[in-house]
Amino acid sequence: MSAQNGGERAGARWGLPADGPGSAAGLGPRVAAFAVDAALAALLAWAFTAPQPPQNWSLLSWGLVTVLGVAVLGTTPGHLIAGTRVATLRPADRSPRVGLWAVPRTVLVGLVVPTLIIDRDGRGLHDRLCHTIVVRTR
Repeated sequence: MSAQNGGERAGARWGLPADGPGSAAGLGPRVAAFAVDAALAALLAWAFTAPQPPQNWSLLSWGLVTVLGVAVLGTTPGHLIAGTRVATLRPADRSPRVGLWAVPRTVLVGLVVPTLIIDRDGRGLHDRLCHTIVVRTR
């Protein structure tokens, strides 16, 4: 999916390719990645709280998996399944590691609303504040 605004395709101003690996990920894969991560977090939390429902433990497990995965690898299990990853846009560091920016990014994703405020590149407010973008890996 390509976000169009004034004829410019998503990711063009960042030098990202139009399609394929490294291009800006569309909304569908990003939502799918979040849904997979949320389901896995609920299952992980339930494994420790069963037979009781996990309640807020799901949020804690989601936060830990997201922060650690994005900070170190630039990906989560959901991103791997959806064929995406989180990339930094800081010119000095083009590695897949997002580092400590993963913490505020995860908090903002958890609040949901910042992810709904998107720009022409399909980046949510959480990505803009943390200098990141979700890109395709395949």
